[in-house]
Amino acid sequence: MTQDQIILFSLFVAVFVLLIWGRFRYDLVAFTALMFGVIVGVVPTDQAFSGFGHPATIVVALVLVISAGLVRSGAVYLITRTMVDSARGLGTHIALMGGIGGILSAFMNNVAALALLMPVDIQTARKAGRSPGLSLMPLSFATILGGMATLIGTPPNIIIASIRQESLGESYKMFDFAPVGALVALAGLIFVALIGWRLIPVRDDAVAKVSDLAEYIAELTVPDESKHIGKRLSELQETADKTDVALIGLTRDGKRRYGAARNSLLQAEDCIVLEGRPEAIDEFRAATSLNFSDDEREEKLKAAGDGLDLIEAVVPEHARIVGKTAQSVGLTWRQGALLLGLSRQGQRLKRLIRQTSIKAGDIVLLLVPKDRGSEVTHWLGVLPLANRGLSVTQDSKTWMAIGIFFVAVALASFGVLYLPIALGCVAVAYVITRIIPITELYNEIEWPVVVLLGSMIPLGAALDEAGGTELIADALVGLTAGFPAWAVLAVLMAVTMTLSDVLNNTATTIVAAPVGIEMARILDVSADPFLMAVAVAASSAFLTPIGHKNNTLVLGPGGYRFGDYWRMGLPLEVIVVAVAVPAILVFWPL
Repeated sequence: MTQDQIILFSLFVAVFVLLIWGRFRYDLVAFTALMFGVIVGVVPTDQAFSGFGHPATIVVALVLVISAGLVRSGAVYLITRTMVDSARGLGTHIALMGGIGGILSAFMNNVAALALLMPVDIQTARKAGRSPGLSLMPLSFATILGGMATLIGTPPNIIIASIRQESLGESYKMFDFAPVGALVALAGLIFVALIGWRLIPVRDDAVAKVSDLAEYIAELTVPDESKHIGKRLSELQETADKTDVALIGLTRDGKRRYGAARNSLLQAEDCIVLEGRPEAIDEFRAATSLNFSDDEREEKLKAAGDGLDLIEAVVPEHARIVGKTAQSVGLTWRQGALLLGLSRQGQRLKRLIRQTSIKAGDIVLLLVPKDRGSEVTHWLGVLPLANRGLSVTQDSKTWMAIGIFFVAVALASFGVLYLPIALGCVAVAYVITRIIPITELYNEIEWPVVVLLGSMIPLGAALDEAGGTELIADALVGLTAGFPAWAVLAVLMAVTMTLSDVLNNTATTIVAAPVGIEMARILDVSADPFLMAVAVAASSAFLTPIGHKNNTLVLGPGGYRFGDYWRMGLPLEVIVVAVAVPAILVFWPL
């Protein structure tokens, strides 16, 4: 290997290790790697920021804006609220929700599709009296599968099309992915609806209600003139039993006490730590005349409006509050809201709730001024676990939003407009018609993904130019020497899937797509089957909650553990390979 190849391979290994470790956010890791590559000379200085103007990066950003417009206009919610019925059987419900999610994610960002459908699914589970864990993972998988069917459905497809444009002189069109992607999505959805959900572990009670999964650790403060001052904490146990909350301990002077706290004499400003459902916590608070965790902030909240609302919300990976505390993000002084409780996979929290760093997958219980719930959750970037009707404020523009979008898709599909230009026109039209307020336009773009793409594309190009992808391709071709074509594609898909299950699928695609093209060159066959194999495999991250953002999003609300995903995900990945390989060979022959 040359010196440049050694440096680049070492750099990619370091990036992969850091991404798997997860200690640092992936955009920081990727951008740091890019800067290091430029400094040591393996990435040309004049190409350092070429990835930020790359068509793939632009399209991903525009798709996020358009997705937000379709949600805000009520276009997507119009479908969900008219088609979902809690009276249906679970298999039928999963098939219907998965079908809706798959279709939506083919035309909008699949994270946005899940974000819209997840509260609907949880509400349906609550009405049906069953665990949301039985349907949330299938819904996540369905929205991932649906994105495979179109060019804009998922970032890997966008990147694959751009790499084909650069390498072979022509990009893929909007529906070139459909013959293979739609067939794989359909097969996956049938498996998920008929068999897959039965493989999901159901703990304690198979028909546990969704509220049983949303047990929060919360804190209530003893007021200065409380009748409980001087009593032992254990004397509140009878009230706790009646209201169905568990007394966990006591916080005094910022220090948490547990078992021994039951015999402690209560003092003014003590924080009582308890666990329970939102309505149970509030009932206990009312019965004991205790205050919320910060009585001063509570009074400010009450003074700000006509009352208070309790909102449950799940924290996605890139929410404003991830990695921060409620205090450091300024939840109270910026938004007039209060973090009342926190649910984290049943873990016992050791710090004050408002001083605890929030993680992706947490479920938070927020106290907000009445009628400001939608504004507060949008600012935080969290997803309410309830009907999302409050966020749909432009019902009169529903059909306008749909019409603008589909005209642009049609023009791009028939080659009248270049896809990034068509999507850019949609974004402009959405701003002009005020479907998306211009003041919130840039809030809809997931900037860490943009930075990741902008950083990884020059690194991938440098690896390709240095001959690195040729080395990887030679190794894979050598490994599969004498294998039939279907076996070669299957091996490429397996390797790509393995990477995608532990890495961001964007990073996986940037590395795997050039390898696929090089394998085709070595074998002297068409590159299209290999690119399609990479596209499908890079989107098939079903084994872990970290492989895809949608899987992370359902981790908390579904009550899942890390090891739950592979039970349904492993057979699903086998099905994906089994369906995709023959479909690729039929529709994209060698």
